[in-house]
Amino acid sequence: MSRLLDRFFQFVIGRPIIIVFMTLALCFAGLAGAGQLRFTNDYRYFFTDQNPYLQAFEELERTYSSPDTILFVIQPSEGPATAPEALKLIGMLTEQGWQIPYSTRVDSITNFQDTTPDGDDLIVANLVPDPSAVTEADGPRVEAAIRDNAFLNKRLLSTDGRTTGVLISLRPPRDDAAATTSIVTAVRDLKERALVEHPNFRIEITGSQMLSNSFAESAQRDVQTLTPLMFVFIGLILILVTRQIFGTIASVIIIGLSALTALGIAGWMGIPMSPPASSAPTIIITVAVANCIHIMITAMAGMSAGKNKAEAIYESLKINVQPVFLTSLTTAIGLFSLNFSDAPPYRDLGSISGIGAIVAWALSMSLFPALLSLLPLKSNTLVERQSSGFSHLAEWVIARRRVLLMSMMVAVIGLTAVIPRLTFNDRFVEYFDDRMDFRVASDFAADNLTGIYLLNFSLQSGNAGGISEPEYLNNIDKLANWMRTQNEVAHVAVFSDIMKRINRSMNAGNQDFYRIPDNRELSAQYLLLYEMSLPYGLDLNDQINVDKSATRMLVTLDDVGTSEMRDLRRRTLAWMADNLPENMVVEPSGQAVMFSFIGERNFQTMTYGTTYAFILISLCLVFALRSVRLGLISLIPNIAPPAVAMGIFAVFNDSVGFWTSFVTATAIGLIVDATVHMLSKYQHARVTLGYSSEKAVRYSFSMVGTALWVASLILIAGFLVLYASPFKINAMLGLVVSLTIFVALILDFLLLPPLLMAFDKKSNTPAA
Repeated sequence: MSRLLDRFFQFVIGRPIIIVFMTLALCFAGLAGAGQLRFTNDYRYFFTDQNPYLQAFEELERTYSSPDTILFVIQPSEGPATAPEALKLIGMLTEQGWQIPYSTRVDSITNFQDTTPDGDDLIVANLVPDPSAVTEADGPRVEAAIRDNAFLNKRLLSTDGRTTGVLISLRPPRDDAAATTSIVTAVRDLKERALVEHPNFRIEITGSQMLSNSFAESAQRDVQTLTPLMFVFIGLILILVTRQIFGTIASVIIIGLSALTALGIAGWMGIPMSPPASSAPTIIITVAVANCIHIMITAMAGMSAGKNKAEAIYESLKINVQPVFLTSLTTAIGLFSLNFSDAPPYRDLGSISGIGAIVAWALSMSLFPALLSLLPLKSNTLVERQSSGFSHLAEWVIARRRVLLMSMMVAVIGLTAVIPRLTFNDRFVEYFDDRMDFRVASDFAADNLTGIYLLNFSLQSGNAGGISEPEYLNNIDKLANWMRTQNEVAHVAVFSDIMKRINRSMNAGNQDFYRIPDNRELSAQYLLLYEMSLPYGLDLNDQINVDKSATRMLVTLDDVGTSEMRDLRRRTLAWMADNLPENMVVEPSGQAVMFSFIGERNFQTMTYGTTYAFILISLCLVFALRSVRLGLISLIPNIAPPAVAMGIFAVFNDSVGFWTSFVTATAIGLIVDATVHMLSKYQHARVTLGYSSEKAVRYSFSMVGTALWVASLILIAGFLVLYASPFKINAMLGLVVSLTIFVALILDFLLLPPLLMAFDKKSNTPAA
């Protein structure tokens, strides 16, 4: 194998033009698949088909109308939301809302189907028959009617009467980016037209379709802004550290081709781009540049020692072939372990990034040395001065090794002990920052109108037509009244409220009859009369199933996270079990439930993935270093950084989100880089050169210290770029992974050497 590698390296350096053409041809073949890439903007893509919360959500969708929505939130600059101009605007949005692509229903305070008695008949009509002809006298009438209606009060009209909403229900094709784009474009155009005619209003747009669109917009923004920014950062850092313009150009070519080729292969494989997957290019770039740094700086050091460029590059390849391969392999293992995730977008991230790590290794061993052979490369004193500085650091560490060993271990144990104070707290609105329209609109809706986290209960009666049974109606009414007493609940919409309102209307509006009808036949007659009076598009399909055996209760929640959702779910199921028939005890479903528990489910699945990755990486280290002792020693500086980083995070925060599950898997392969390079040089000094452990530490610091801190600096900068993402999961992942890499660098310089000197004292003699 050694001879084969020697011949390959000699061919690369001796025939660089051939290597350039061959590798570029292969890269362009992979890159051609980029045309097949597509962005997914379906929020359901975050859940596998086996996810029970998604299954419950889709069952709800099959039983009732589609839960996908657009909500216009409307507030005049002054005055109530029931003033004449406001009602005209609401009427206009209601009428135009039917023209939105894939719309199936539009609900507002103007088209609400109000019931009034007319002898033995029931009159059902729009609450505001003609919004364009309203007068000042209509406002108080409309507000009074809404306050008397549990369906609208605090749902489509705020408590202070200043804010209202127009709710559009939609049924778009599943995972169709073009459909979502057409919906969002149409509603934004409608908003602009409305503001031209009514400039004294604030109009915000939220809803599930805006959530889906925000996933796509944030992914596209990351690809268009963060990846180019990363290239700029890398170029500046490399030039400042190495003073090599052409070496920097060669490095940028390698990292660019690595990222683009991986994206092309993803396109060929049919992997869609989502906000998490959009961070793959940044991860690939940081992985690729670390390889280039080690090879280039080692070559520069060889030239400073008197070798010519070809000899220096050849020597650098021989020295770095094992550690670069090992770090690339361990990085790929860590990234591929993301395929254990319960969220498909993070499986995609792991697959794309893992492929990119392999491509980066192949290019760093072929195209990069070929480019260095063709381009000017000079030695400079900067690298020599940095190497001298790390020699002084080695002396400082050796002199204080016992103190460093104890203090570093205490710090690691102490910070790890803080982690249990963290709890999961996922809120899907907070996945985005204020740069995204969806976040601004959702916060405005929550502050001024109603909550945006929804729970759905499909309450079974037990038989066809059973929803007219007084016992059933009283049971769901009791449940609704109990839900309204819960602190997390902002509004409850339940079928029993409709029946109570119809019963009152059929009894001349007598308030004493605002209750459930006494017998099933009367309830069924009232329901039939009401349904026959409803206009097309405003029927009860969103609340009643086909055979009238179940109804849907919609519960709107205030701002709730995972712990609050878990507690409310527990209390609700307990109350149901104690107060309702067994067939009516059902799990809540909806987007809020799905996203509330997404972090916990992924943490559970990623525990297995991360464990397997640790085992495989440890075996790789033991096999490559041919030393069980060194392999075991290396576990501490590889396992500790993620724990210490999360401990530091826990000092300043008490909650984490979805992103936590992927920190260790993303970082583990990257943080092994420094350990592998330190240990490979240390072992070379111990086994081949016969150095003592102290002298071997000096050797490893002088040989790889500069490359390690430069590579780590770029890795940290690369992941910190992700912190600029408007998608919070990417931003937090970038922040904590960069912190993990920083901790790993500190531990590799200040903890690993004392460990080696304490536990690797066995004498060695030079190899024959």
